Amino acid sequence: MIQIPCVIFAGGKSSRMGEDKSLLPFGGFNTLAEFQLHRLQKIFSHVYISTKSKEKFSFQADFIEDTPTSNTYAPTAGFVAVFQTLACEKFFAISVDAPFIDEKIITKLIKADEANSNRDATIARSPEGMEPLCGIYHRSLACEFEKMLEEDNHKLGYLLKNSHAEFIEFNDAAPFMNLNHPHEYQEALKLL
Repeated sequence: MIQIPCVIFAGGKSSRMGEDKSLLPFGGFNTLAEFQLHRLQKIFSHVYISTKSKEKFSFQADFIEDTPTSNTYAPTAGFVAVFQTLACEKFFAISVDAPFIDEKIITKLIKADEANSNRDATIARSPEGMEPLCGIYHRSLACEFEKMLEEDNHKLGYLLKNSHAEFIEFNDAAPFMNLNHPHEYQEALKLL
């Protein structure tokens, strides 16, 4: 099992979906969040769910709630809360709406990160571009996330381009499919 913590980011607004995508039924589970938690617990020894409020979930998990003062639905608030809550030097970040990122992809990213310890982040890059919510983030970025939150700047891509991030290339875009719109959710249900 992978020892660094895994954090599932499930605090978004889901405005394009029209309803909270983390609560949509998926893969035999009542919610997409439960599906992700269950499958990632087979890969990582510690899995957490980053969210605005754990009250929306009806299952048990280790939740990391955004600070009450944060009124943004961007993952920036989640990153700040994760670094404030966990004592780890790094963690694996994954979006709740990316259910096809598998152990092979995760392992490749972990190995690349371990091979180069002076990085701030090790992030997947698919044919669609940078995948900021699929990779390893180091504590060296904690202050940057706090600054971004204070400045109401939530562009993860900008942060990664201006830090010591390594981008690991993947040739297939399919596993990085995000369920942002209702048609993508329906397509993902068929792929299962």
